[in-house]
Amino acid sequence: MTCAVRETGGGWRCAGVRWPREVPELGWSRGGDRRVSVLAYGAGLGFRAVGERHCVGARGNVCPLGAVVPGRSTGGRCAECARLDRAHSVAADTMADDPRTYRVYLAWFGPGMVKVGITGEERGAARLREQGAVVFSWLGRGPLMAARRTEEVLRAALGVPDRIPYAKKRSVRGQLPGPEERAGAVAELYARAAALEGRGWPESLERLPLEVVDQVGVFGLDRAPDPAPVRAVRELVDGGVLAGRLVAAAGPDLHLAVADGGVVVLDTRLITGWDLMAETGSDVRVPLIDIGGGGVQGGLF
Repeated sequence: MTCAVRETGGGWRCAGVRWPREVPELGWSRGGDRRVSVLAYGAGLGFRAVGERHCVGARGNVCPLGAVVPGRSTGGRCAECARLDRAHSVAADTMADDPRTYRVYLAWFGPGMVKVGITGEERGAARLREQGAVVFSWLGRGPLMAARRTEEVLRAALGVPDRIPYAKKRSVRGQLPGPEERAGAVAELYARAAALEGRGWPESLERLPLEVVDQVGVFGLDRAPDPAPVRAVRELVDGGVLAGRLVAAAGPDLHLAVADGGVVVLDTRLITGWDLMAETGSDVRVPLIDIGGGGVQGGLF
C-alpha cells in the first residue's frame, strides 16, 4: 500500500499535514480548491520536489505575488502573506469579540516539556495533535478573553511556556517514559493549575475535570521501530527525493523508515509550496540534519 502523493502537472501543491481526526492527512491546494490524502502507518510514502518553492498565501487566499520562498522556511510564506496570516489569528488578540467558546489545555511533549495553550472548543483535540502533544488534559472552557487571561496567569504562576520549539520535541520523542510517568506529569501540572482558581483565574472560565489523554498510539509511536530517529530533513531542493515507509507521525512530523534501516523525520511545513511528484521505493536524496545536535549530514546533495 502506498500513501497518495498527487502528481502536480495540474498545479496541485502540498499544504502539509493536518489532523482533523485521529489519523494524519496531507492537504493539497490548487487555487481555491482543496483536497486531502489520508495517510496510513506502514504504507509507502515518497515524492520528488520539482522547480521552486512558492508562497502558500494567507487565510486560504493565493499569494498575489507568487513569491518564491526559502527552502528552510517552516512558514512557507512571503513576508506580506505571513503578516496577513498572523493578523487574523487568535494569537494576535485581534478578535476580542469572538463569540465562540474556547478551551484551555495543558500539554506534555516529553520530560521537562509542558505548556499551556488555548483552542476553539469546536476543534476538539485537533490543535493538540497538530502540535504533537504526547499527553494532554483540558483545564477549562469559556470566552476567548477569559481563556487568554487564564493562559497568561498560568504561564506566569507556574513558569510554563505557551510554545515549545519542534526541534526540542523531536529530540525526546524517541525516548519517552512509560504511560504512568507521562500521565503523572500532566496530573501534577493540572493540580498546580487548579490550585490557582480564585487567584487571577477569571470567573467566566469554567474549570473542567482532569482527564488525561495519551496520544502515543494515535501518533504510532508505540509501534515505531528501533532505533529512534536521529536524522531530520533540513530542506527540500529541486530534484530532491524522499521515499520510505511511514512508521509514525506527530504534529507536522512524518517518520519514514528508509533504505539504510534508519528513520528520517520530515517536518511537513518544509514541503508546503512545492510541486511534488510521486516516487516509490526507499530513497533519500535531500539534505539532512542531526536531530538535537544540529550537525549537517553531507553527501546527499
